[in-house]
Amino acid sequence: MAERQSPSSRAAAEGRVEHDDHPAGGMRAVLGGLKHLLRQRRSPRTALSLFKINQQKGFDCPGCAWPEPGKPSTFEFCEQGMKHLAWEASGKRADPAFFRSHTVTELRAWSDRALEDQGRLTHPMRYDPETDRYEPVEWETAFARIAETLNGLASPDEAILYTSGRTSNEAAFLYQLMSRLYGTNNLPDCSNMCHESSGVALGEQIGIGKGTVRLSDFEEADAILILGQNPGSNHPRMLTSLQRAKEAGCTIVAFNPLRERGLERFSHPQRPWQTLTGASTRISDLYMQPKVGGDLAAMKGMIKHVLAAEAARPGEVLDRAFIDAHTTGFEALEADVEATGWSEIEAGSGLSRRELEQAAEIFIRSRRTIACWAMGLTQHKHAVPMIQMVVNLLLTRGQIGLPGAGACPVRGHSNVQGDRTVGITEQPGAGFLDALGSAFGFEPPREHGHDTVHAIEAMHAGRARCFIGMGGNFATATPDFAYTAEALESCDLTVQISTKLNRSHLVHGKEALILPCLTRNERDEQATGPQRVTVEDSMSQVHASGGDNPPVSPHLRSEPAIVAGIAKALFAGTDRERVVDWDALVADYGRIRDKIAEVMPSPFAGYNERIEAPGGFYLGNSARDRNWQTPEGRARFFAHPIPDLELPGEQLWLTTVRSHDQFNTTVYGDNDRYRGVYGTRRVVFANQADLADRGLADGDAVRITSHFGGADGGRRVDNFRAVAYDLPRGCVAGYFPELNPLAAADVYADRSNTPTTKAIPVTIEPAG
Repeated sequence: MAERQSPSSRAAAEGRVEHDDHPAGGMRAVLGGLKHLLRQRRSPRTALSLFKINQQKGFDCPGCAWPEPGKPSTFEFCEQGMKHLAWEASGKRADPAFFRSHTVTELRAWSDRALEDQGRLTHPMRYDPETDRYEPVEWETAFARIAETLNGLASPDEAILYTSGRTSNEAAFLYQLMSRLYGTNNLPDCSNMCHESSGVALGEQIGIGKGTVRLSDFEEADAILILGQNPGSNHPRMLTSLQRAKEAGCTIVAFNPLRERGLERFSHPQRPWQTLTGASTRISDLYMQPKVGGDLAAMKGMIKHVLAAEAARPGEVLDRAFIDAHTTGFEALEADVEATGWSEIEAGSGLSRRELEQAAEIFIRSRRTIACWAMGLTQHKHAVPMIQMVVNLLLTRGQIGLPGAGACPVRGHSNVQGDRTVGITEQPGAGFLDALGSAFGFEPPREHGHDTVHAIEAMHAGRARCFIGMGGNFATATPDFAYTAEALESCDLTVQISTKLNRSHLVHGKEALILPCLTRNERDEQATGPQRVTVEDSMSQVHASGGDNPPVSPHLRSEPAIVAGIAKALFAGTDRERVVDWDALVADYGRIRDKIAEVMPSPFAGYNERIEAPGGFYLGNSARDRNWQTPEGRARFFAHPIPDLELPGEQLWLTTVRSHDQFNTTVYGDNDRYRGVYGTRRVVFANQADLADRGLADGDAVRITSHFGGADGGRRVDNFRAVAYDLPRGCVAGYFPELNPLAAADVYADRSNTPTTKAIPVTIEPAG
């Protein structure tokens, strides 16, 4: 089989690996953020924008979805937030002069970081195959070309309309409205690739696909379990909440194959005495290192000890009143757990019985427990059962629907949850479609559309011929780069609505357009004046966001305006032309919010008035109220077997992670301060003994081969450096997206279809 290479074929840069014993945060976080501010040639005016991040009259951080406190401080941002702002408000420009100087073929050889580091896009651009360059195009010409392509398809279902989680509620609502008025539910989004497993698991189990906790619950929790998550790099402001919880007496247990600095110690950058002295707060009281994918077995082991403790102390451990009144399926779970031996649990989790009993005792002593998780759980073949086993544990002691307790999936992108709430989904409910059709006077399509992995499959097979990406970096974020690239290149037209140059602009269809949009920190002027958008955080709080920096180019348009421009061209001269007054909606985003409230009155009634309150408003959560929207009207226990994680021969489980100089596919630099890696990203972390078994030493150059699809799946990356690290035998780790080419597009989580990028069977050998 032909070898599939990574997007960048350049050899690994000369880098160094050194021990770093500093806590997360602290002065080094402040200096790290300032370095990126200076490097991006920012003006003093935009530097002042730091004081408006996550403020009531400011703009929402374009990074993670961790909530803001009800009364935000003056400095309600973290090191990563400083990097996000510096990156988006960069003084560098990818303008027409840049594109005249470089062919697409040349740019394909650049690294992902180098591409985005060219700065902000300034003009709409159209690919010219004769010159192999992007050239400026007028907005109306671009809209007309999109409309011509879409109207020329044999079926609306030959179009894919993808959404990034950075998209605002207003833009997302218009986008799904345009898609459904056009006639398709092909609305995949980045949630398909991250927390779809959480949505499926929670929806089946407690009747709502969202977490049940609020930020204030962290102040009341007696115990917090953190599974498959690295908040120090991915959600740094979460460390502040964990620190406060610790100071209030909370006990924290971490489950992560890798030792992550943010789960060990944290120094608050806004506490002068900690920053100046290097003092820190210990975060985890107990740090568990399960094997990759072993969390299901670990949770089952904890439940087994809970049941044993109940047998020894009847009526003192289980919340029988809650189980009897609010749940179903407990007896089946109890029987399954009791039939599972400790030897199977230890083998499946990679943890000892003593360790799991110790964690379970913390859970038993806790009156109020929060369980948090992220993509370390969601991107496995057995992700849905694994998450349901976490919730099983919570339900045994009635830990949902209490202050200080509950389920907390921690989302990545800042509005990925909000996009789903306002209709970005390939599987819309009948009630939503009925209300949408009634509000606008048309009949929406009812057949479910393609999620992300099936959208790639449809493009590859020629069943989808036009791709529109509302933000994101689809080509790099998705699994199996070569296969995804072939899918995109088979399209008649690819359209990317973006702020900066990325690899998805270079992996394009026969025709390609780049449509540059405003960022959150920029002023959005429409016909009625400056506009604000709204976003929803991980804990269902909706708040407004409005920038005041001047746009970096007069040729930029807002995302709602771009959607309206496409829609007007698409429906011109048809019977759908007058269904929606696109100009009126874009002139005043408050009118979009009124329409959202009309379609979804229960959570959004009084939308425009409620966003004026400090911190916005809470959408509510049925499971938090112990109102179980399941077929039985009760929360559901689910019994699941422990998956077989044994691999043949020399194979190892590879899990992909982000570096500290990264957010999703955006790479700010080649350093990972918390893991002690500097000057390179082409590394694979491995247990010292696993390296020795293969005749390898720390620092050796290696090739990594994926074994999805057989003994040799044909997916390889070369010129990586082996780094001895503290993680379990049989497990290795490395950075996303460099290792995404090893993931198979056709291997994904059961029922959620989330790519299994956290569990890839690989071998490592000396570099070829």
